[in-house]
Amino acid sequence: MQRSAERIATISAHLNPSTSPHQMEGLSAANCRAKGGSPGFKVAILGAAGGIGQPLAMLMKMNPLVSVLHLYDVANTPGVTADISHMDTGAVVRGFLGPQQLEDALTGMDLVVIPAGVPRKPGMTRDDLFNINAGIVKTLCEGIAKCCPKAIVNIISNPVNSTVPIAAEVFKMAGTFDPRRLLGVTMLDVVRANTFVAEVLGLDPREVDVPVVGGHAGVTILPLLSQIKPPCSFTPAETEYLTSRIQNGGTEVVEVR
Repeated sequence: MQRSAERIATISAHLNPSTSPHQMEGLSAANCRAKGGSPGFKVAILGAAGGIGQPLAMLMKMNPLVSVLHLYDVANTPGVTADISHMDTGAVVRGFLGPQQLEDALTGMDLVVIPAGVPRKPGMTRDDLFNINAGIVKTLCEGIAKCCPKAIVNIISNPVNSTVPIAAEVFKMAGTFDPRRLLGVTMLDVVRANTFVAEVLGLDPREVDVPVVGGHAGVTILPLLSQIKPPCSFTPAETEYLTSRIQNGGTEVVEVR
């Protein structure tokens, strides 16, 4: 009976080590591991309860390279954490709610992924989006600079063309900037380009590879249609249609929400 109680207490410590009585016995967020868990990367998702954050949390929990997964948001984190933690993989999942727990969420992390912020809504320009999300990213990056300055930081929050430079400036001011560790995630434009080109060609999108360069905002998105694999050619009308649709794929989604 005593051993059973100890196991239950240990599970509780994994989920909430900061308030666990096992803290008195040396169990902490840094060394806590679930039974069967293996060494790996410690990952924090900031904005884990959002439309991108939830599926991202699921994918991270499924990743065998992840040993600890911290889920942070300003609302709804407990429910998302409970749900993701039930998955039968080795990563230990912990939830953190609100600015007062941000530093706990970030301490000791190897990788921080930031999908936090508001999505673009009908009628909003990217400038409008920037005015809201810039402050969110700045605050989160100040926490990263303080609590895990060596972490790799992946920024998803839009407009990513502007949020990444904000993060860079925060890290420069803190003296922790490393350009090799700050990344903007823009794979979405490549995925859309592959899908739209495949529709025109009548191919499986998985068989199409469209290089996309530039930024992640309207006309800054430049699909290299002449470099597509498998090699193909388009009429001027097809080129104009594909370029416009790839550049405005995000707006297409926003307008039907």
